Amino acid sequence: METVGHSVIRKDAFQKVTGAAEYTADRKTVDTLYAKLVISPYAHAKILNVGIARAQKVTGVRAILTGQNTTHLLTGEEIRDRPIIAYDRVRYYGEVVAVVIADSLATAKQAAYLVDVSYSPLPVVNSPTEAFQQDAPLIHENLGSYKKIEHVYPIPGTNICNHNKIRKGNMDKGWQASTVIAERSVTLPIADHAAMETRSVSCEILPNGHVIIHSASQAPFAIKRWFDNLFNLPQSKITVYTPLVGGAYGGKSAIQLEFIVYLASKATGGQKVSLTNSREEDFVTSPVHIGLDAQVKLGSDSEGNLQAAEILFLFDGGGYSDKATDMSKAAAVDCTGPYHIENVRCDSLCMYTNHPYATSFRGFGHPELTFAIERTMDLLAEKLSMDPLELRWKNAITWGQLTPTQVMLNKSDIGDTKQCIEEVKGLIDWDEGTRFEVAENIVRAKGASCFWKTSNIETNAGSGVILTFNEDGTVNLSCGVVEIGTGSRSVLAQIAAERLDIPVDQIYVKMDIDTSITPEHWKTVASRGLWMAGRAVLRAAEDAIGQLFWVASQVLRAPPDDLEIGGGYVYIKSEPRKRVTIQEIAYGYVYPNGNGIGGQVIGRGVYTLVGMTYLDPDTGKGDPGPDWTVGAQAVEVEFNARDFTYKLLRAATVVDAGTIINPKLAEGQVMGAMNMGLSYASREGFIFDKYGRVLNNQFRTYKLLRYGENPEYKVGFVHTPSRETAYGLRGIGEHGVIGMPAALASSLSRACGVPLNFLPLLPEKIWRATMGGKG
Repeated sequence: METVGHSVIRKDAFQKVTGAAEYTADRKTVDTLYAKLVISPYAHAKILNVGIARAQKVTGVRAILTGQNTTHLLTGEEIRDRPIIAYDRVRYYGEVVAVVIADSLATAKQAAYLVDVSYSPLPVVNSPTEAFQQDAPLIHENLGSYKKIEHVYPIPGTNICNHNKIRKGNMDKGWQASTVIAERSVTLPIADHAAMETRSVSCEILPNGHVIIHSASQAPFAIKRWFDNLFNLPQSKITVYTPLVGGAYGGKSAIQLEFIVYLASKATGGQKVSLTNSREEDFVTSPVHIGLDAQVKLGSDSEGNLQAAEILFLFDGGGYSDKATDMSKAAAVDCTGPYHIENVRCDSLCMYTNHPYATSFRGFGHPELTFAIERTMDLLAEKLSMDPLELRWKNAITWGQLTPTQVMLNKSDIGDTKQCIEEVKGLIDWDEGTRFEVAENIVRAKGASCFWKTSNIETNAGSGVILTFNEDGTVNLSCGVVEIGTGSRSVLAQIAAERLDIPVDQIYVKMDIDTSITPEHWKTVASRGLWMAGRAVLRAAEDAIGQLFWVASQVLRAPPDDLEIGGGYVYIKSEPRKRVTIQEIAYGYVYPNGNGIGGQVIGRGVYTLVGMTYLDPDTGKGDPGPDWTVGAQAVEVEFNARDFTYKLLRAATVVDAGTIINPKLAEGQVMGAMNMGLSYASREGFIFDKYGRVLNNQFRTYKLLRYGENPEYKVGFVHTPSRETAYGLRGIGEHGVIGMPAALASSLSRACGVPLNFLPLLPEKIWRATMGGKG
């Protein structure tokens, strides 16, 4: 192939390296007003009064919104449980209780400090395990009265906002066949996405009522739908603009600030109002990375063949359900990890707590479930006296076997986990040994994990693409995939160039999204951008080629079926020298006598997922996603047994990516995800006091993996092509993050000789574990 498989430079590269790229917060006008949030210092409290009199007196203040302006409006992705602005109580530290709109940001901040809110503290639920207790304080007493979608299962009178069940096989039979049993409990904290660009939005309402929103969002079309749904606005009167987005990792798929700025604009006569989170607000006020408490019990026969799995997931959804309920479902769907187990019982619960509420995070519940499963697999291997990767290889799920939701896999559905294991062993030199004492108190150790993931998105999610030909034969590609840093739109240009057989530099991709004219892409999430939009590109290309062939058939006097496209020409297959350039027919064709035929070529392509189903509420049976991407990962550390510090030496990932469209971009995606997984595992996570307050809501105290602390990254690919996608590609955007926490915990457990079943893996927590504590 001429373009597919080559490392083509990204279409947005020049804009970004020169600093010319524009982001949402850059788009200000001279009459823009500024909003500042007033947030709660309590994690759980009744709001007694919101005093705004002093703030209103500040010169330049245009309006102040409180929850009393929005008491009739509840929102939420699956359960409508969240007020736009809290009005009777707050349910997490950092929740919005008022919004000040002023002529300048400085004025808005000054007035925000003068808003006087009185609270009456309530008991705090500080973990999903606490929330699960029968005597736990209820966070949502009215859970049974909220509007919700059909396929979410809250339990009124409890803190359970969703309960997904997986029931496969016969558990009694499975345990009877098990001669070796391993049980583990794990804890993973709520954390943050920590994208370089904080969330940023603006809104203005034109005199004719048209609403203009600019948003750093992964889901601009979802914003339109929600505004229609919540404010009863026709979608034709809503336009959402999304430029380049400075990182998202799932966090910008949530809709929160957009509602606030719409109400702010409405309160100021339709003027443009801008709202950009401070870093501290982005950490705690806007939604976060989900946490998990889990219990896993695995059984195998004496040869290491898995027989049964019993799993309890308690996800920390925070004060409101939003996407957390969907993530708990996603974890249930793939609850066993990439292993074939005939007898499975899983209860995946999403719990309300008094923590910041959760939304999508790269991996969508899979880094969490994978940590729980993989730590238990290590224990099982230890009890069997078996190499941990041998146990995983022996049980790796493959075509012809049933998933936990009882989908029969074929070679297109799933890649080759066993081959991924073999290749990661080579990258990390596994067979040379997994633990070495290299000096006094210094140990080098390796750990490994495996992962899989399908996409839990709408069963009818789709994508559209338009290819508009210019008079010179070049092509404009328009699609709704948001450029969030992955390079997806550049890869879509490669797919189009390959099918049209023209150089990729002849395809222009507009990076901004304008929902009034851009074809819709459901959401830029779940590693489905290329999966869905790639198919739409091919259909748009075929549509355009059909139009080109029709015109060329008149010019060349040959049936369209006898024609081929390539090298910038349309030609007769049997006589390639009889041809016409694309440039000559891109706008139709004019004969020497002046007669014209055809017109501008505009290719249209739409793709919608097919064959997906809802899950049975009692058994979990159903087809939740189009395919599963699989892989294996490993980490090598150097551990100091004296002070419990460690260095990351090497990290390896092998993913079955099918056909690689752009090797450098693919490698970069996986490597960046590995970095994110190691950062989360080694040091990230919010620290809560007993009152539910976040103590580390800034980069001084919330630590990320920094320059100079990274290991040597090694990335490999297996190539089992999908039959459903453009040129056989598979989604890989999230997958490098999924198994990294488990692999790091495995390596450090081997180094220090104590099982580490928690995150983050801080030296102090490791020391506590070696002293007999739980970290």
